[in-house]
Amino acid sequence: MKAYETHESSENYLESILMLSMDHQVVRSIDIANMLGFSKPSVSVAMKRLREEGMITVDSNGYITLTEDGMKIAKGTYEKHIVITNVLIDLGVSAYTAGQDACRIEHVLSPETFARIKDFYLKSHDGVSPELDAISAYEQRKP
Repeated sequence: MKAYETHESSENYLESILMLSMDHQVVRSIDIANMLGFSKPSVSVAMKRLREEGMITVDSNGYITLTEDGMKIAKGTYEKHIVITNVLIDLGVSAYTAGQDACRIEHVLSPETFARIKDFYLKSHDGVSPELDAISAYEQRKP
């Protein structure tokens, strides 16, 4: 069980870095701590682990950037979050509850199940999802 919690925790941190990167020029540990409501020392430990795993880089100013591997995981997790949240909202779940449930569900779905949910979601929205498009737009503007 401990290994799973570490995996989920890493995915949450990477997803948070992506979300912050989409809205800000730079991301620092304090930004992540504020977003997630964690202490700065806890975030620093997590950033060290992610750096050692090759998921992020941290420059001399403390600015955090996702590596290619980190971006892949962050994008996949964030995409799941968006799709699952929106499907639950479409089913009548409140936005708050849908978001909270999506945070838990996104870590346990198989790729096959998520692909079918995403296909269903996109078909029911004529293939349009501004939030998913925002991820692609962000990736294209990265240097």
